[in-house]
Amino acid sequence: MAAISGSRWLREVALRIIRSMETQLRTVFIVDDIPTMRERLGELVSDIEGVEIVGNAGTPGEAIDGILRTRPDCVLLDYQLIDGTGVDVLRAVRPRAPSTAFIVLSNHATPQHRRACLDAGARYFFDKSTEFVQIRDAIAGIEARPH
Repeated sequence: MAAISGSRWLREVALRIIRSMETQLRTVFIVDDIPTMRERLGELVSDIEGVEIVGNAGTPGEAIDGILRTRPDCVLLDYQLIDGTGVDVLRAVRPRAPSTAFIVLSNHATPQHRRACLDAGARYFFDKSTEFVQIRDAIAGIEARPH
């Protein structure tokens, strides 16, 4: 086996690192209390190149446990959940997973709801009825982190 020169070895290592960064998946966790909406969001996310769904939940408790266990790059988080809200999830998870990007979705897109979510740490807040198409671009713009 021939020895590799220092500069050639360094170049090969750099290329491997670049390739691994290019192929790194962005991970997404989906939270919605309506199973059909979780499926719809899953289909939307599955169509985005370089994205992997790592879990889903329907209640705040399941969401908090799942997000902290999987440490996704991004969480799609419904505002209104059974036994709580997306703000409850944000307040519980955000301090323990500060690099996770939260995208809150709501049919209650009042300025008060939007402000509460953004103040609790959401990166985006979208109205499900008028801004649903923006979810895809928001996820595509989130950087993948080493997992």
